[in-house]
Amino acid sequence: MRTQVVIIGSGPSGLLLGQLLANNGIDNVILDRVDRDYILGRVRAGVLEQGTVELLEEAGVSRRMHEEGLRHDGISLAFDNRLHRIDLAALTGKHVTVYGQTEVTHDLMDKREASGLSTIYDAANVQPHEFDTDTPYVTYEKDGASHRIDCDFIAGCDGSHGVSRRSVPQDAIRTFERSYPFGWLGIMAEVPPADHELIYANHPRGFALCSMRSEHRSRYYVQCPLDDRIEDWSDERFWDELRRRLPEEAAAGITTGPSFEKSIAPLRSFVAEPMQFGRLSLVGDAAHIVPPTGAKGLNLAASDVHYLFEGLRDYYRDGSSAGMEAYSGRALARVWKAVRFSWWMTTMLHRFPDTDSFGQRIQEAELDYLVHSQVASASLAENYVGLPF
Repeated sequence: MRTQVVIIGSGPSGLLLGQLLANNGIDNVILDRVDRDYILGRVRAGVLEQGTVELLEEAGVSRRMHEEGLRHDGISLAFDNRLHRIDLAALTGKHVTVYGQTEVTHDLMDKREASGLSTIYDAANVQPHEFDTDTPYVTYEKDGASHRIDCDFIAGCDGSHGVSRRSVPQDAIRTFERSYPFGWLGIMAEVPPADHELIYANHPRGFALCSMRSEHRSRYYVQCPLDDRIEDWSDERFWDELRRRLPEEAAAGITTGPSFEKSIAPLRSFVAEPMQFGRLSLVGDAAHIVPPTGAKGLNLAASDVHYLFEGLRDYYRDGSSAGMEAYSGRALARVWKAVRFSWWMTTMLHRFPDTDSFGQRIQEAELDYLVHSQVASASLAENYVGLPF
């Protein structure tokens, strides 16, 4: 088989890239080691920057997002038993859209199927080859048979544990990492959200986040030790702890109910440089991970897709290699700004085990300055709604 671009990974970044390429007449095949149902069963983020929304519109998959997504013009920071609203729209002229990553993935899958584009699920032992030459190819196994796809370019959209980054020689890549000494215990429940916008809470007992996926489905988190076990957290214990960490007015808005998903996620910041190795480009989590505090994971993957799509489009439309050669530099410039923002939000809102009394007072002063300075609030808002591509 031959195609122009092989995309490894059928998460939202791989699907979005594939649809944008197909809309511009660029042939592509997507490979994934798991099946469609497994991918759609993963619970992920749900805050979309305006730039991500515009990319989904360009891909032709925005109808349901506009019908069901929730426009948010602000967020609230909770500390000192009070809510402090940051008016994103007034400060930046932009907003964010709450629409679950699973729904984005579903829309992109449906569009790809309706377009008659090729996706190969349950592809075992996927492996990119010869990407440092002009004749790369990808091999895989399915139903007991070996297969090969020749191509011009390979896009590694297969996440932090995928084969794409592992295939790069160790001496050709440099990684940067920061692990955080706590995790997020998160639940999903079919209950209305506590507030019409997200609440980020700093409390002596630890961080908490009130989020949502719709007007009837809520997503909540509390900071917890990394060695906590899910089975030790009953729903009743979770709801009690969440309410303790919120101001009284926010706690009063909590509607409790049985959770249908519960997990503990570690937090880390990770960046791999460069993001391109000959004809192989890394996209999204294959190249970088951010803590979810700043709502940047999916949005960073979307900006990577934007830069890579522009490079591929120009290559096939104009015969120009300039965009492809600039991909890594353009993507990383935005990645590091988002990594900085996510790190800053995380350090400002969480309680760290080694924070002394001085450090605690600095954190409190930071929060107080942030909500009372329009300049500081505007900086948070500008980063939260998303820096320009």
